[in-house]
Amino acid sequence: MTGAAGVFRALHHGRAPEDPLVLPGPWDAASARAFEEAGFPALATPSAGVAASLGYEDGATPADEMFAAVARIARAVSVPVSADVEGGYGLAPKELVARVLDAGAVGVNLEDSRAGTLLDPRAHADRLAEVRAEAGDELFVNARVDTFLRGGTDPEDAVARARLYVAAGADCVYPIRVPPEHLPLLRARIDGPINAAPLPGGPPVGELGRLGATRVTFGPGLLHRAMAAVREIADQVRRSS
Repeated sequence: MTGAAGVFRALHHGRAPEDPLVLPGPWDAASARAFEEAGFPALATPSAGVAASLGYEDGATPADEMFAAVARIARAVSVPVSADVEGGYGLAPKELVARVLDAGAVGVNLEDSRAGTLLDPRAHADRLAEVRAEAGDELFVNARVDTFLRGGTDPEDAVARARLYVAAGADCVYPIRVPPEHLPLLRARIDGPINAAPLPGGPPVGELGRLGATRVTFGPGLLHRAMAAVREIADQVRRSS
């Protein structure tokens, strides 16, 4: 597992600004295989997309079902898979790390808010440090920074949290919903990889990279596009019957 995590970690480094690492978000084994067949070198599950595929609202997936879904995805492909496990489901760091690794993932995404409220950043950094200590090099830790998601507008708040998380051992930080115009500041102030996601009407992937994003993920966006296509096909079938 250390080797697979090392491969995944290496994908985040030495990249040209216009060539960020693009990680599509599979929601089940079939979509994971489709993304692998398309040539993507790694995948990152979106918790909201997996929830939708299992019939749950975002944030309502039971831990056992989430880990089982991640395991099916990881088992279906040969490329590294990172798992979004939301806030960690209240699991102690040792158990959380063990369950992520048992599912076959080499990376983990952890949020710094609960029920719409930002967590104390130092307490969350301490938890990330415990996760890092338990995982060693076997997991790539992506620390989500929820300041913009929770209505914040000052990029310095995101910078302060991100720097604490990097110091605690996070491999990457994810200021979710960061306005693209703030990416250059974050890039200048934060050591290590930065995860960004395309916003509706915002810059494309390459431009996000030039602005400062090391990697680009899509949350449940690809699932939503796929389901739009499914609905269109269903409507065509219904109208032709």
